[in-house]
Amino acid sequence: MAETINQWAVITIVLSGLALCVGVYLIRRGMREAHMRAMIVATSLATIFLVLYLTRLGLGYEKKYAGPEEWRTAYFVLLISHIILATLNLPLALGALWNAVKGLKAAGNLGNIDAPAARGYFNRHRAWVRWTVPVWLYVAVTGWIIYVVLHSYGEVIKGG
Repeated sequence: MAETINQWAVITIVLSGLALCVGVYLIRRGMREAHMRAMIVATSLATIFLVLYLTRLGLGYEKKYAGPEEWRTAYFVLLISHIILATLNLPLALGALWNAVKGLKAAGNLGNIDAPAARGYFNRHRAWVRWTVPVWLYVAVTGWIIYVVLHSYGEVIKGG
C-alpha cells in the first residue's frame, strides 16, 4: 500500500510542477484567469502530494540510498538542499497565495487588479513569487531526481 501511495505522490508532484510552469507561462502572456486556474491546480496537487508523502512516511515506508559510493556525497548534497528548500517553500507559497487571494477580494475580479485597494496585494504577490517559483521548481526537479535515484539505487526501510 505504501509503495502505491509513493507512486501517486510522485505523479501528483510531477503534475504540480508542470502546472506551475504552465501558470508562469500564462501570466507572462497576460492570461490572468488561466494563470489563476493553473496555479490552483498546482497548489492543489502539491497539497495532495504533501498528504500522500506524510501518509507514506506514517506507514513506515522509506528508502535509503544504496547506490555507488562515488555518488553518495552528491546525492546527500542534493537531498539536504531539497529538504531545506522544500521546508521553505511552504511558507513562500502560502505568502504568495495569501496576497493573491486578498488582492482578488479587494479587486472584485481579475479585470480590476489595478484598483488601488488591490494593487498593494498584487505587488506583494509578485514579490513573493519571485522567490517562490524558483524554489518550487528546484524542489520539484530535485524531488524527481531523488525519486529516480532511489528507484534505481534505493533500499526500502520498513518501520519507523
